[in-house]
Amino acid sequence: VAFGQAPARDAAKKGAKPAAGEAVATVNGVAVPKARLDMMMQQQAARGTPDNDQTRAAVRDNLINREIVAQEAARSGLAKLPAVQNQLEMARQQILIDAYISDWVRKNPISDADIEKEYERVKAQQGDKEYKARHILVENEEQAKGLIADLKKGAKFDELATQHTKDSGTKERGGDLDWNSPTVFDKQFSDAMIKLEKGKYTEAPVKTRFGFHIIQLDDVREAKFPPLADVKPRIQQQLVQIKVDQLVRGLRAKAKVE
Repeated sequence: VAFGQAPARDAAKKGAKPAAGEAVATVNGVAVPKARLDMMMQQQAARGTPDNDQTRAAVRDNLINREIVAQEAARSGLAKLPAVQNQLEMARQQILIDAYISDWVRKNPISDADIEKEYERVKAQQGDKEYKARHILVENEEQAKGLIADLKKGAKFDELATQHTKDSGTKERGGDLDWNSPTVFDKQFSDAMIKLEKGKYTEAPVKTRFGFHIIQLDDVREAKFPPLADVKPRIQQQLVQIKVDQLVRGLRAKAKVE
């Protein structure tokens, strides 16, 4: 049902009549604006719906139904309920916010140079190597040292991981963490991992915020970073969100909040 509009009965009392070319229908003397149909057609097009007579007829029919129900809701007095008034105000506020943000983003676009700079920054941060490691995570150092002793006696790393790790995400894979950039791990973990030779494990427990780890490095390869063209839309979206967050923080800093 449409919201944010004046009660239909008030519009009818004022004699709202459709001007030529401005309305697609009238309901109990109230015009259904063509601009409303155009807006809904834009929304349909964004979903991949073709713009044809059949779609326009369906949208017009939907708008008529919305107007009929909205008028009935207004006549029933629902618009006066505090809960409904609050929802209407929230909806009006959201529309204004969206319009303001869209206008601000249009006037402050993200440049190709901004996107390329962020791409290079992330690429440098990721590093030029990826590591395939596995780990065993336990609660205390004593447990970790005991498992390291078992490894030195010939126990298999994957079997110990399946039996003892508290990392449920890798437990059934023998502690396998798959290929990753070191940046995805806690610094203590990644620092220990990149120092290992292939096939070796840490001979001292590695402590992170999650507990104590024994890490084994299975393999190393050159990092595969996607080309800029593939990630450009995502980077642009992220940069827009950062700028919008900065905008809101700046507006709040200037606002008098009590």
